[in-house]
Amino acid sequence: MNVDLPRISIIIPAPPGMAEVRSAELARHLDYPSAQREILVARGRQPSAQRNAALRAASGELVYFLDDDVEPDPANLRRMAEQFQDPAVAMVGGPNLCPPGAPTREQVFALVLSAWLAFGPSRARYSRVGKRRVSSEKELILCNLAARRLAVLELGGFDEALYPNEENALMDGLQARGCQLIYDPEFACQRRPRRSLGGFARMLMTYGRGRAEQFRLHPSLGSALNFVPPLFCLYCLGLPWGAVQPLVLWPLAAYFGAVLLQTVALVPRGGWLVVPALPLIVMTHLLYGLGFWRGLFTTPGKGTGQAGVDVALERVAS
Repeated sequence: MNVDLPRISIIIPAPPGMAEVRSAELARHLDYPSAQREILVARGRQPSAQRNAALRAASGELVYFLDDDVEPDPANLRRMAEQFQDPAVAMVGGPNLCPPGAPTREQVFALVLSAWLAFGPSRARYSRVGKRRVSSEKELILCNLAARRLAVLELGGFDEALYPNEENALMDGLQARGCQLIYDPEFACQRRPRRSLGGFARMLMTYGRGRAEQFRLHPSLGSALNFVPPLFCLYCLGLPWGAVQPLVLWPLAAYFGAVLLQTVALVPRGGWLVVPALPLIVMTHLLYGLGFWRGLFTTPGKGTGQAGVDVALERVAS
């Protein structure tokens, strides 16, 4: 029966000095015949280039992208192999979930990431939402993403001028070719959120910058919703803070009403954690918006180290 299973290459980018790549070790124990899988660790300082190098060297019909700190569900390889039986499917992804034993502040960050008002449809990247379905780049995330290798290579792999959002541009390209992207809430992994408030804030700014750079290089209607936070920042900047003008303040009042309703809606899942989550929802919009404005004026690819990228590939015994 194993001969009918497709060969899968598990691709993990890691920094040069990381002694132990946790996800590579965990990948060795996934429920899948060892003869039908390989594990490639691509070491370097530009994740898009690292993944592209591993893609070119991989032998699998299918590839499974993991980040170095991810704990995949043991059944993920068999689950993805089953879903790729449909030739129209080019990618399969699912959520990365906060481990139950994570510190309290990280659980608060995870609660915010899973809030509709904070992340819209992208909340599905951080919590199990709905059932298996045809989806879009809004719901899939690169740290836990499976793909047909040749379909990715036919599009030239990941755009190395983008980091982050390189996978979002790629998924848009696949859909433009008529390929299907599948979101499966059970195709999950565990991953700790950012460890500190500063790290969480930098992540929000980076996400905003990445989306703006993606829009500049690969414009699409799918990015329209992402203009809301930067426009909100403009609105806040233009408010007459020194004088009370009720008509101008009505949108702000409506916004805080929506934040309050979202916080109440999170109570069944978060309990008392909704208290620190409330200001973080507001922070999410402001920092993402500021990052987006920054990304409209940055040079895509700057600082990613793509000039003279050096990638070292390691094959891990499985």
